[in-house]
Amino acid sequence: MPINGQIKVDQLMVIGPNGEQMGTKKLEDALTLANYAGLDLVLMSDNPNNPVGKIMDYNKYRYERQKKQKEAQKKQRESNKDVKEYRLSPTIDIHDFNTRKKNAAEYLAKGHKIKVFIKFKGRQMSHPEIGTDVMLRFAAELEEYCIIESQPKLDGRTMIMILAPKK
Repeated sequence: MPINGQIKVDQLMVIGPNGEQMGTKKLEDALTLANYAGLDLVLMSDNPNNPVGKIMDYNKYRYERQKKQKEAQKKQRESNKDVKEYRLSPTIDIHDFNTRKKNAAEYLAKGHKIKVFIKFKGRQMSHPEIGTDVMLRFAAELEEYCIIESQPKLDGRTMIMILAPKK
């Protein structure tokens, strides 16, 4: 946003620091008013027919705008976090299985969904029932925290199951 000397219009509608409309003024008069108040003149609307400038503390305005953007990004990240992916394998070791189970239980306790998937490699494709057993065992271990939202489905070389937290 152009401020003070960066503004290149002859006349503009001026809004005061408290939000009151001060009418259409020449650029020099508006800059004088802003200097007198110890604030900046900021061009809010760049419309050629009716440009609007506001007298305000620009650094404070910029800081508050950045704060709002960060808050919006934080809320967006929180809404995107509601599905966590866990990758298993048909030949998963018991310790790896237990670690994933423990992490998934914590995540389900927070109220988020979990997407469990297995990617089959090479000859593992000839026995998809082993992957189904691993997934159903994973869901059975977590049955106090979740319900199965979608049963294990084979899609190409990937088997997917979605778990939802219990209400």
